[in-house]
Amino acid sequence: MTDGATDDELEALFPRVYDELRAMAHRHLRGERTQHTLGTTGLVHEAYLKLAALDRIRWMNQSHVLGMAARAMRRILIDYAVARRADKRGGGVEAATLDDALVMAGSRSEELIALDEALQRLQQVDERLARVVECRFFGGMSIEETAEAVGTSPATVKRDWTVARAWLNRALDA
Repeated sequence: MTDGATDDELEALFPRVYDELRAMAHRHLRGERTQHTLGTTGLVHEAYLKLAALDRIRWMNQSHVLGMAARAMRRILIDYAVARRADKRGGGVEAATLDDALVMAGSRSEELIALDEALQRLQQVDERLARVVECRFFGGMSIEETAEAVGTSPATVKRDWTVARAWLNRALDA
C-alpha cells in the first residue's frame, strides 16, 4: 500500500455500516446449520479483515463498503462450505434455485457451493451481473443500494437482477 489513506477511509466508513453488516451476516447465518462455528460478529469481523487486507482500494462510500463486504462474506461462507464438504467427503449435490427462499434454506453448504460455481461462470460472461447478484443475494442490499455500489441506475439493476437470476437458474438446473 502506498499510503494509509485507504485504511483510514475504511476505518471511517466501517462504524457507519457496522449495524448493516451485522444484519447482512445474520441473514446469511440464519439458514446455516446450528453447529456452524462462525457467528454473526465473527463473520462481520472476518469480512472486515478481508477488506482491510485489500491494497489500493479507495473506499468511496457506504454502499461501496457494503458491496465489497457482501463479496467478502460470500467468499468466507463458501470457504467454510467447501471445507465442510471436504470433511464429509461426498453426498450428492442437489440443484439450487436462486430465489429469496434459498436464504432461508436449512443446511445450504452444497447449494452455496453450486451457486458459487455458477456465479463464477456468470462473472466470466458478465461481471456486472455477478456484482448485482453479490449485492442483492449475498449482501441483501436494496435495488438503490446495489445501484450505488455497482455504479449504475436502479432501472439497470432491476434488469440485471432479472437476467442474472434467469441465467443462474438455468446454470443450476443443468
